[in-house]
Amino acid sequence: MKVAVVTGASSGIGRSAAVQIARRGSGVILTYSSNEEGVRDTVREIERSGGTAVALRLDIGDTAGFPAFHDAVAGALRDTFQRDSFDQLVNNAGFAGMAWIKETSEQEFDRLTDGLFKGPFFLTQVLLPLLADGGAIVNVTSNSTLPHVTAPGYSVYAALKGALVVLTRYMAKEFSARGIRVNSVAPGATRTRFADDAFARNPDIIPELAKTFALGRVGEPDDIGMVIAMLVSEEGRWITGQDIEVSGGQNL
Repeated sequence: MKVAVVTGASSGIGRSAAVQIARRGSGVILTYSSNEEGVRDTVREIERSGGTAVALRLDIGDTAGFPAFHDAVAGALRDTFQRDSFDQLVNNAGFAGMAWIKETSEQEFDRLTDGLFKGPFFLTQVLLPLLADGGAIVNVTSNSTLPHVTAPGYSVYAALKGALVVLTRYMAKEFSARGIRVNSVAPGATRTRFADDAFARNPDIIPELAKTFALGRVGEPDDIGMVIAMLVSEEGRWITGQDIEVSGGQNL
């Protein structure tokens, strides 16, 4: 059995990716930060379909906790999967932050940098010794990095996701010696708990937002999760170093 590590899997795209990967036969180690109830739901959903999942807590913005997380992953691999390595890593955990450039504080800038770029960078570094040769990594970026989707107020968020796109290409190059593929997926607006559950709090924005999508609706988590599952699977074996927009043609 292959094993995946999916960060930020208590809801939204991370939950979908974990469930979809499990449906393809992989065991899953999934992480959560504060939404313990949500991650339990993800585990139950995977187990109902006959899969195996282990939930571990991870603060993606706190690199000091990464060595202990490495040890927790190694323990879960040993105790639950009888493995000393895993095969698939999905760097999904993160958070949004909105502020105009003139109003962005250094504290908020650093918080976003820690969670959206520094965290995935060093988490991948820490987990690399446990990642099997021939494995696969998917980094979740955003179509806000692309010229046709420039939303005022998201300069720091988009710039850091752009840094992750570039990092993906460099990871693909450096890790290729071990046969490890690395890609990123750039979702458009997706109905998740993103931005403090903005869609649930403001459902009236959805019909107008849907008009910006060529396919006529806002994205759902499974629209993204299924692509992530494909990329880390055998079906994605000849794809590496790519940033793939998965947005239903937003602002096409």
